Amino acid sequence: MLEGHRAIFLIGCGECATQCCTGGEREVAAMAQLLKGHGKDIVGSAIPQAPCVAAQVKKELAQHAKALQAADAVLVLACGLGVQTVKDNERKGIAIIPACDTLFGASLDSKGNFYEKCSLCGECVLDLTAARCPVTLCPKGMRNGPCSGVNNGKCEIDNDMDCVWVLIYQELAQKGKEGALKKIQKPRNFKKTAKPRKLIFH
Repeated sequence: MLEGHRAIFLIGCGECATQCCTGGEREVAAMAQLLKGHGKDIVGSAIPQAPCVAAQVKKELAQHAKALQAADAVLVLACGLGVQTVKDNERKGIAIIPACDTLFGASLDSKGNFYEKCSLCGECVLDLTAARCPVTLCPKGMRNGPCSGVNNGKCEIDNDMDCVWVLIYQELAQKGKEGALKKIQKPRNFKKTAKPRKLIFH
């Protein structure tokens, strides 16, 4: 992707990509060394705390305006949101290039492992499902209980994975609240997840 570009400015991420070890200070420094080894000129770098926040990107771009004048490409070591926020706020027409392939939004445990737990669907049922998301944690996205493929509490898609609906039922039963599962959930309103979405604050 950097073919034809020689002077590169690097942008990392102080939040998610730092935690993922894909765009923090160490990774930006390693990328700079790698690119120098391939004959690229690194004209500067910046690591906004959150490159998906326009105000932070604008501030970093302004602080590094001189270095950016010498760049013909910006390589962004962040998720797609960071890449596009840099693109939306860069005014000199420099090529903006992604360095990462984002897989999913995740929660991070104490050991640094990443788990996809929310689909950002806009129809949260966590209050009814013991704070476990069946839309995400069930490979089929079942909203009203397990499918017929559950076997000994395990998912038919992955025999090593607990069926989220079995876990939901067990936890609710422990608290005497399993009756909540008798309420049938309506089919998802996919209009809420029609892309691209936006929230405008006046």
